[in-house]
Amino acid sequence: MRNRNTTGWSIILIAATVGGLGACSDVVQPRALAAPPIADLARLDLSAMTLVTIDVPGSTDTFAMDVNADDDVVGRFGLGGATHGFLRTVDGQFTTIDFPGASFTAASGINNRGDIVGMYALPTAPTERHGFLLSDGEYTTLDPAGSKFTNLLGVGPSGDIVGRYCTKIPCGRAGSGPYHGLLVHDGEITSFDVPTSVETNAWKVMPQGSIVGGFRYADNVNHLFVLRADEFSTIDLPRGLRVAQDDGAMNPRGDIVGTYCVTSPCDLTTAGRRGFVLRDGQLASIELPGAITTSAQGINAHGDVAGAYGDASARTHGYLLKR
Repeated sequence: MRNRNTTGWSIILIAATVGGLGACSDVVQPRALAAPPIADLARLDLSAMTLVTIDVPGSTDTFAMDVNADDDVVGRFGLGGATHGFLRTVDGQFTTIDFPGASFTAASGINNRGDIVGMYALPTAPTERHGFLLSDGEYTTLDPAGSKFTNLLGVGPSGDIVGRYCTKIPCGRAGSGPYHGLLVHDGEITSFDVPTSVETNAWKVMPQGSIVGGFRYADNVNHLFVLRADEFSTIDLPRGLRVAQDDGAMNPRGDIVGTYCVTSPCDLTTAGRRGFVLRDGQLASIELPGAITTSAQGINAHGDVAGAYGDASARTHGYLLKR
């Protein structure tokens, strides 16, 4: 392991437990940029969009986590007291994703060539999590050295992977844990922390290498960040709206989706949460028919949005909003 401290950002280059990863290299020091202003909150216009509800057959709940350009969706579902990952292709066909030997599997990211990333747990260590890549039918474990909880959330078209990890159990929920962002690029894992933050979560990575995610200061205020070409900007929603740190996404044109709350703490279990779309400085809340809560985790190049919503019976469904 080799550490490099830089002004503004804390960059740590780390080894990984998966074989075949290359040696570490230096990282260019990022430079902070001012974030653009965001217009006040409005409702997303659903009149020109098609809502597709996603429920894995027989499941007790379904969460859609990401969508690629073909409208293939990945996520997780509950069945028989266990959690499994899934792939739903554009024609509505479901495939269950279970890491071999795992007692828990969640699929969180998919790229346009069908690579899938997520996390899994083994029955011998149920509180720990390991990251995985599923490519061409083969599973690979990806864990930073010393990680006790690895959650891979996004995979780009070239195979770059982003997510979060922590080194001490219990790690806590995203938004209340000591997580570090991670990037896997050309077989090398890089860990990074937003300066002076106590938590950094990397959600998705774009074709040009831009990374979107969330972070938290010691005052427990959550923010968004975008890292582009070693320069980053921080983004705050208007009215002091809190941003969930669990997951979110950005597409190649710069549209960002995520989840906000009007109360604290803010995560995917908070009552009254809403998904949002940030496009060209305009912020829109996702209000689905019959939904009590919503969240947004994925957006593709066409602007189609994937996420989850809860109904009055407290059941969670996945959804895909197609433009």
